[in-house]
Amino acid sequence: MEEGDGEPVTTVVTWDVKPGRERDFEEWAEGLHRAATRYPGHRGATWLRAEGSRHRYYTVVNFADQERLDRWMTSEERAEWIDRVHGIASEHYRDTTGLETWFNLPGESVPAPSRLKMIAVTFVAVYPMSLLLQAFVTPLATSWPLPLKALTFPVIVIPLLTVVVMPALSRLFRRWLYPVKRTHRPAKPGR
Repeated sequence: MEEGDGEPVTTVVTWDVKPGRERDFEEWAEGLHRAATRYPGHRGATWLRAEGSRHRYYTVVNFADQERLDRWMTSEERAEWIDRVHGIASEHYRDTTGLETWFNLPGESVPAPSRLKMIAVTFVAVYPMSLLLQAFVTPLATSWPLPLKALTFPVIVIPLLTVVVMPALSRLFRRWLYPVKRTHRPAKPGR
């Protein structure tokens, strides 16, 4: 199977880190990430720390297809890295197609953003890409058969949205998408 023959896949890994071991975990995570980048089909990974939690981290890992992802996830090298983090953090993961990772984080009780917010961020992502496609690709494809012309938009836009644009916009608009709810705390006696 050549790279690109399969459908791109994303896995979201949740890491629960023991309090006080965050720095050890972050150093370990850098090494794990370097190891993963050497595997064929690796398309990148995004590391996130849960809002309001010092002890929960997420990794959104992208691979060219399920077979290459499985090779990495079941590799001896990854198993050795997982052994190294024993006592520092524990992992939980689930496979996704990538689209559902745009707006929610698994394992969190944080509600998904409103549909209006998701529509707004998706519009901010798709509209400029549509303009660029119309300006630069559509003029080149005027003589192509309609099915081929129609295929150019999803073939170019969907991978870019899933791997690059939406993860970046989700981070950029994170505070707007997931506002931190403040609770009123009573003043301490004597203040």
